[in-house]
Amino acid sequence: MPFSFTKTHIPGVVVIEYKKFDDNRGFFMETFQKSDFVAHGINLPFVQDNYSHSVRGVLRGLHYQKNPFAQGKLVLVLKGSVFDVGVDIRQGSPTYGKWIGETLSAENHKMLYLPPGMAHGFCVLSDEVDFFYKVTADYAPEMDRGFIWNDPEVGVKWPISNPILSVKDKNLPPFREVDNNYIYLP
Repeated sequence: MPFSFTKTHIPGVVVIEYKKFDDNRGFFMETFQKSDFVAHGINLPFVQDNYSHSVRGVLRGLHYQKNPFAQGKLVLVLKGSVFDVGVDIRQGSPTYGKWIGETLSAENHKMLYLPPGMAHGFCVLSDEVDFFYKVTADYAPEMDRGFIWNDPEVGVKWPISNPILSVKDKNLPPFREVDNNYIYLP
């Protein structure tokens, strides 16, 4: 099996470690294998791949999409490192408003799966990062939402205090004002 799957304290969130095969020519790794993922409870179809490049200190998030375009995400760092965060915004979830943070890097061979109903963000820890993610629903700008990265009610312990933010992310509302129609289904 090219992957190992570790459940986290937030239902549905999984840390996935992949195997990387290095030799004198370079390396090879699998980043997704449907049968392996389905066997570990990740069974939604991935319909879109996204790629971003950022520099040290950039923070992107915290973003999500409302139903019917709520996105599950499988996130992976191809170059560099990030502190990746998911916040449970599924109404009725036992971990509603709780967050998980995981350092993902090209060196530690970790990915993170966030099911639909999770807000997502990351901050860049390396000089540059190439960040790749698969999503389970198409991007729908009219359903795109978010809340401010440093909301005290959520209390994410980001490893940076003065991030580089987009205008959009600087102006996101607080967590208590999330416009969200996602209901937790155990």
